[in-house]
Amino acid sequence: MESSPGTVDLASLAPPLQALFAGQQETVEALRAEVASLTDRNRRLEERGPEGVVEDLRTRVASLTDQNRRLEHLLNELRRAMFGKKSEKLQPDQLLLAFEELEGALAEAEEEAPVDTTPTPRAKRPAAERNLGHLPAHLPRTYELVEPGSTQCPCGCGEMVKIGEDRTERLDIVPAQLRVIVTIRPRYACRKCEEGVTQAPAPAHLVGCGLPTEGMLAHVLVSNFADHLPLYRLSQIFARSGIELHRSTLADWVGKASFHLRPVFECLKAELKTSSTLGLDETTVRVLDPGRGKTRTGYMWTMARDGRGWSGPDPPGVIYEYAPGRSGKHGEKLLDGFRGTVQVDGYAGHNRLARADRPGGALTLAACWAHARRGLETVFDSNASPIAKEGLKRIAELYRIEDRIRGEAPATRQFVRWTESAPLVNAFGVWLDEQRSRVSPRSRLGEKLTYIANQWDGLLVFLYDGRVEMDSNFVENRIRPIKLTAKNALFAGHDEGARSWGRIGSLIETCKMNGVEPYAWLKSTLEKIAAGHPQSKIDELLPWNFDPASS
Repeated sequence: MESSPGTVDLASLAPPLQALFAGQQETVEALRAEVASLTDRNRRLEERGPEGVVEDLRTRVASLTDQNRRLEHLLNELRRAMFGKKSEKLQPDQLLLAFEELEGALAEAEEEAPVDTTPTPRAKRPAAERNLGHLPAHLPRTYELVEPGSTQCPCGCGEMVKIGEDRTERLDIVPAQLRVIVTIRPRYACRKCEEGVTQAPAPAHLVGCGLPTEGMLAHVLVSNFADHLPLYRLSQIFARSGIELHRSTLADWVGKASFHLRPVFECLKAELKTSSTLGLDETTVRVLDPGRGKTRTGYMWTMARDGRGWSGPDPPGVIYEYAPGRSGKHGEKLLDGFRGTVQVDGYAGHNRLARADRPGGALTLAACWAHARRGLETVFDSNASPIAKEGLKRIAELYRIEDRIRGEAPATRQFVRWTESAPLVNAFGVWLDEQRSRVSPRSRLGEKLTYIANQWDGLLVFLYDGRVEMDSNFVENRIRPIKLTAKNALFAGHDEGARSWGRIGSLIETCKMNGVEPYAWLKSTLEKIAAGHPQSKIDELLPWNFDPASS
């Protein structure tokens, strides 16, 4: 029944009134609890007397003083690690370890803090946003039921009934469990003749007549090249489980797996060269020089594709290829067959890529604004040069535009760059010429300005192509896993070991770039190779084609 104009529909007021009543009821209950808490506190203070209260306060002040002294000590350690003298500063990886240790010490200090058992009224706060009780649903769960000692009513009414329950979830771990797979192949024979013997063929294994399954090989590869565990440490971990696997045995497994994964690696390399833009860089690795008992310097050349900055359709990937030297011919060999734009730093060895007589034609070299910025930043940090500060400010304006258009289509990026970034770049060029005429080219600042001027043509390339990044950071970031492995393993045993390192590292890092779990992909891929996956369909084994559901 509809209400007439000017009348009040009581039914429509029922929900608001109920909500208002419920809110008042909660307020009343909170006030009652607060009054009860204060009454109980006053009663206990009267029972103990002034002397007891003063003693409690003295104990609490002493405890807080000790805790404050310890926290100040931890803070001083952190300051020394981050801002101490150059000889005292920690490397980035060591600094992360220092952070972890300091966080652990802070947590311990918080646990040791005295607990005030005196109830004090507190304002109601929203629940903390923590990952408690909201663990991923895909994790297996083990349930444990905790029943009270008795379900009989204390008043003697009889058995109580269940009216609800409380559930808490805690994250547990079962350490890696080694197991032995025993394959039994029964033989069957005919009782009436000597010809009727049958037996199932032995399953295919990557390492024939060897100990490891494909899953074991995948675990060793991931531990070594994704988690950066040297093989001797991995051998020690296995020994704690009662399995003696010498480092040389693990190295043999790595070599065999690398050999079988080579076709996938070559397919990945060929696939990356079909793109329009690649990044190229190199980093040093130490390689043992047999017969001399020393190490020599080799180079891990890195070729990367990452079009996520401009929503490119091709999946990202990276190739690491070892070479004994830094000559530009190694980079040229790695890019053999590629046509397009390659993003590089200012290393002069890359200039051969732009020569007209290069097999396949000259490549377009896009220089790196991040390297230009780093030179100015070094000078500014050294002497607070106002010229370097002005250069950094101008480059920062370009990066702000890049941050805004990251992920946009190439046409959009090129339009914004041409309308907004190009005037800033032109103004930077005029400013650069003016400063070079005022600064000695032999000074530290003059050297950095000259470096930018020498790279100027390459620094302009990003303005004309939305698929080109402003810097080569995307390929430099791919070098970090190589440096971590090199830092932990110290050196590669020989050139072939370094090539295996690059091959497996390429596949694992490509998995991570595409959000693929490396162990699952390696295990599935090694099993398919052992089962005789056809060479003509090797592209199906590339990381971005991996389907966990089908493995």
